[in-house]
Amino acid sequence: MNLFRKKPIQSLLKESGAKGASLRKELGAFDLTMLGIGAIIGTGIFVLTGVAAAEHAGPALVLSFILSGLACVFAALCYAEFASTVPVSGSAYTYSYATFGELFAWILGWDLILEYGVASSAVAVGWSGCFGIELPKALTSAYDPEKGTFIDLPAILIILFITFLLNLGAKKSARFNAVIVAIKVAVVLLFLAVGVWYVKPENWTPFMPYGFSGVATGAATVFFAYIGFDAVSTAAEEVRNPQRDMPIGIIVSLLVCTLLYIAVSLVLTGIVPYEQLNVKNPVAFALNYIHQDWVAGFISLGAIAGITTVLLVMLYGQTRLFYAISRDGLLPKVFARISPTRQVPYVNTWLTGAAVAVFAGIIPLNKLAELTNIGTLFAFITVSIGVLVLRKTQPDLKRAFRVPFVPVIPILAVLFCGYLVLQLPAMTWIGFVSWLLIGLVIYFIYGRKHSELNEMARTEEKAG
Repeated sequence: MNLFRKKPIQSLLKESGAKGASLRKELGAFDLTMLGIGAIIGTGIFVLTGVAAAEHAGPALVLSFILSGLACVFAALCYAEFASTVPVSGSAYTYSYATFGELFAWILGWDLILEYGVASSAVAVGWSGCFGIELPKALTSAYDPEKGTFIDLPAILIILFITFLLNLGAKKSARFNAVIVAIKVAVVLLFLAVGVWYVKPENWTPFMPYGFSGVATGAATVFFAYIGFDAVSTAAEEVRNPQRDMPIGIIVSLLVCTLLYIAVSLVLTGIVPYEQLNVKNPVAFALNYIHQDWVAGFISLGAIAGITTVLLVMLYGQTRLFYAISRDGLLPKVFARISPTRQVPYVNTWLTGAAVAVFAGIIPLNKLAELTNIGTLFAFITVSIGVLVLRKTQPDLKRAFRVPFVPVIPILAVLFCGYLVLQLPAMTWIGFVSWLLIGLVIYFIYGRKHSELNEMARTEEKAG
């Protein structure tokens, strides 16, 4: 059997438009942009900025955000070309199926399952930490008898609520997301509007206390704050005009968030000397530092809003990924079952929600969250190389959006993301490789035999 058999792009497009089996097309450019901002702006901007400034970059944190942002912008342009050319659920998994073949597509799909699943669980635990209502200690964190905790009830409840919301349909989920995104962006703008008057330029010197290596390590640290824009591409099959709207949603959401991150890092390091920013809540700490305690309360609201939308988009991306892989036969067909009324993968959505709830509520995640970074960077590198390959193998393919300056932009995306991957610790690499090996076992036991392409080959063989 051919492990590198490719799925023709025309076949992918035909599947996504099949009556009765496809998802409802009801999203526009604004919905996609809000989904992107919803996925990107989360705890990263409210938490990671302090650690990155104090331990790695100092006031040059702004350069760390620019460096990470560039890596993402280059990759985003590559995603935009694929999303407008192959507007089908599955994101990088689907693009790889058309470009590199089945085995590589499965590896990338398995990698993305890790990215979205672990990120969703980790984000839910973060949401639980912001939960304002007092509960018995046993119900506030994952199973750890030494600490007296047995289950993280708030994390489970928020996951089940988001799962219920996703089952109502993509449009209703997008409306909820847009409202919460408006709240968290307003909170970020409030911080900037209040904090800019307390900036002291002398706090920006020395600008690069740890040298450029500190800036680079800071970039690898804050990269987590950018994760999520790729989840926009999982919505491709539910967009009314994907050729036009997908590039807009991906690129605009990333640019908006990058500008907000740069502004926040400048104001934050301008208010507080960078050595004092190694705290869990640097933005709120900065406001307390300048005695603007009343705004610090809004920052907590922004953090909760940020975490909620990140969770929504991550769970959404996970369900659409399972849907695409299942439709191709590499996972059981139950994941591709569509609700006839709401046209959402309802069985898949509830199964995903239940699994993520178990992970978040019972299993201590610890270092697992670090695997999200390596999984995302791996996907970015693959998609960037895929643009170059597809330009070479199918030069006449209709592309609604084209990456400019090819091959320079895709090569820069690979170099930037590759550099950030090399900054990650050895244990993260070991965990990542172990996960991929588990995926290969599943593919050779189940996926290879049940693949749709394999079934088609058997049918043709019998007919011949």
